[in-house]
Formats: sequence, structure tokens, C-alpha cells
Amino acid sequence: MCDALLKRDFTGHEVSTVEEAGFKGLKNGQLLQAAANDYDVLVTVDQNLQYQQNLKTLAIAVLILQAKRSTYPLLKPLMPDVLKALEQIKPGDLTIVK
Repeated sequence: MCDALLKRDFTGHEVSTVEEAGFKGLKNGQLLQAAANDYDVLVTVDQNLQYQQNLKTLAIAVLILQAKRSTYPLLKPLMPDVLKALEQIKPGDLTIVK
């Protein structure tokens, strides 16, 4: 439910959830590879992704949302900084928004 709510806050951007993109069930490495084929940025709340994958080798940027919990009320306040980050982020970049 949080995905659907947060999705509408990405004004000016075309957004798909993992489920909508058909990537549900893929592990991080597979997910990043699949997403890199069709998307410019992967937005996630997975704090460990940066330690598990070599992001510099991928043709996709990763934006990690960091909040105490992954609930819409706690993630929504991050959106102004997320939208700013999306203006600058490039493939291979990792950006954390707190």
C-alpha cells in the first residue's frame, strides 16, 4: 500500500512499482539488472543494498529512502529532497535521502 501512496508523490516522473514492472520476487542483483534495462533510477528503502551490490557497474542510479520505518507517513516528508535528488542523479550513483 505504501508503494501506491508514495508513487503519486513523484510528480513529474514516470514511476512503476516493483510489482507493476513485473520484478516482484527478484533478488537484489537480479532486480537491479532487470530495472537497469528499462529504468533510470531504482528507489528503495533497502538500507543494505549499497553493501550487497557493486552499483558503479550498473546502468542505473539507486536512491535509498531512509526513515525509522518504511511507512507512508514517515517517507512522505522525504519527497522534496527525493525530487531534488532525481534532478541530479546519474547511472551508477547512490544517493541516500534521510
